[in-house]
Amino acid sequence: MALGLLSRSDYASSWPNVMSEYSGDALWATLVFFGLCIIAPRWGVGRTALAALAFSFTIELSQLYHAPWIDEIRNTTLGGLILGFGFQASDLVCYTVGVAFGASIALLLATFFGLKRPT
Repeated sequence: MALGLLSRSDYASSWPNVMSEYSGDALWATLVFFGLCIIAPRWGVGRTALAALAFSFTIELSQLYHAPWIDEIRNTTLGGLILGFGFQASDLVCYTVGVAFGASIALLLATFFGLKRPT
């Protein structure tokens, strides 16, 4: 979470352009993946990844909808961080990369610690 917030700070402007532009969205999707791991620990990595992608894609697609009530939520700090502001197809790629990153970490940790986690 800290890295994601850092990617949206003024400090990120000193990062390479690709990192400052896309890392926040990928890290957000990684956070969604691990959040689902906590909420539904019995789900396998594959099911968790699909749910994280579905959630992330739904949030991104919701940015095509602009009604006053939802735009007011987006204009708050927390609402803007969760819901975003405007649809960008490139964000869908970032979410896919972020979820794949999270799933890879989950599988590596399960292997390292000898945990049996369904795939």
